[in-house]
Amino acid sequence: MNRRSLLQQAGAMVLAGGVPAFGQTPADHTLRIATGLIELAPDHTISTTLYNGQFPGPLLRMREGRRVTVDIHNDTDTPELVHWHGQTIPPDVDGASEEGSPFIPPHGMRRVAFEPKPAGFRFYHTHVPAYGDLNRGSYTGLAGPVYIEPKDNPGAYDREIFLVLKEFAPVFSRGGDMDMDALAGTPLPALQRMGLAADDAADEKAKGFEVSYDLFSINGRMLGHGEPIRVKPGERVLFHVLNASATEIRSLALPGHVFRVIALDGNPVPVQADVPVLWLGTAERVSAVVAMNHPGVWVMGDLADDDRGHGMGVVVEYAGRGGKPAWRKPKPFHWDYARFGRSGAAAVPDETIEMTIVKHNGALNGFNRWTINGEAFSMDSMKPGFTLHEGRRYRVKLRNASDDIHPVHLHRHSFELAHIGGKATSGVVKDVAMLGGFQELAFDFVAGNPGPSLFHCHQQLHMDFGFMALFDYG
Repeated sequence: MNRRSLLQQAGAMVLAGGVPAFGQTPADHTLRIATGLIELAPDHTISTTLYNGQFPGPLLRMREGRRVTVDIHNDTDTPELVHWHGQTIPPDVDGASEEGSPFIPPHGMRRVAFEPKPAGFRFYHTHVPAYGDLNRGSYTGLAGPVYIEPKDNPGAYDREIFLVLKEFAPVFSRGGDMDMDALAGTPLPALQRMGLAADDAADEKAKGFEVSYDLFSINGRMLGHGEPIRVKPGERVLFHVLNASATEIRSLALPGHVFRVIALDGNPVPVQADVPVLWLGTAERVSAVVAMNHPGVWVMGDLADDDRGHGMGVVVEYAGRGGKPAWRKPKPFHWDYARFGRSGAAAVPDETIEMTIVKHNGALNGFNRWTINGEAFSMDSMKPGFTLHEGRRYRVKLRNASDDIHPVHLHRHSFELAHIGGKATSGVVKDVAMLGGFQELAFDFVAGNPGPSLFHCHQQLHMDFGFMALFDYG
């Protein structure tokens, strides 16, 4: 629990440049971190930590390459971090303590400045560990969208709508399997055998703690309690969808309509494709155009009946139509990143980094411990760690010897998928990708942004308990 000690010490840190000098130009954006209330529904008001007293945090629009300043005020009693997810910016402003980003101290502030890039749909969120505290980290309401204006729009549309999917009221539970039907690809027997061997060797045979939720929302409102999305027949609406969950994979469907996916994690896809359902791992974003050609009043929501029934949805209402919102579950559909990529292999890498992920059930006071190549991440040693050389193209090959789906994230770089679900592909550029249970994934990135760069599973429980590694430049 060395990161916890670091957090406790951070409150005493004095941040150089943390307070604007007298006469300093006002910042382009201001974020204020404080405890506040969200009314998810008239009978469900919750207290959590928020940006600017709202959830999601304010939409921040930026222009690619045009320097911005952001004043971040921390009105809480604990140190905080704001991570600028998906941007290729320096480590001191990226917002991860493992990379050397300073904490914003309790009741203090810090001004950060950077050149936003690349263009597209990004977001910002807290990057403090939570461990066993469900009032910290991404269990809170600390998430908000960023849109970096592109020079050219990849799709024709009439208007755009941002949707942020998020659960609240978390509680610990035992066990609970993820929906393995979300992804294309089949489990590999060798990885299944490795996972079973880890289970047999575990001191605790029972499954470790997981997190479940009582309340679900889109843009901070439960289904039926927010304003509907009002559309007109013939409109083309661009939906920017963010999964801001701490732990959950989310789905989204709109009966009678299809989503034309034009970008993943803010990056235009080589092949735009129509799909009946969107699947998003934690921190993933999908930008998709929907042609409004099926008039009625519909529920756009999660495929899981229980989650949708507890709020994970929003009403889409055509002009001149009324009545009770209708829901129809689509036919089963497997999410396949290769659908949006080019066939054939990606460019040949200069070096390959291999990682095998193993779960050790209940090994840390009832929590699962996660290892990469046999090692859980340590703040003392900053290991596991990998050395990069600027300008080289690296292929990261991941082998998942667990039954969990892992949304893996690389800071400060974008990567190109090279192999997923048993298929070679190229051209799909992301910063988070779901690695299926007992499956393999390979992605490539160019070491073009010197400094420490964190790699981790974006599932809060997994990263807090070992599933992290640090890339650094030699």
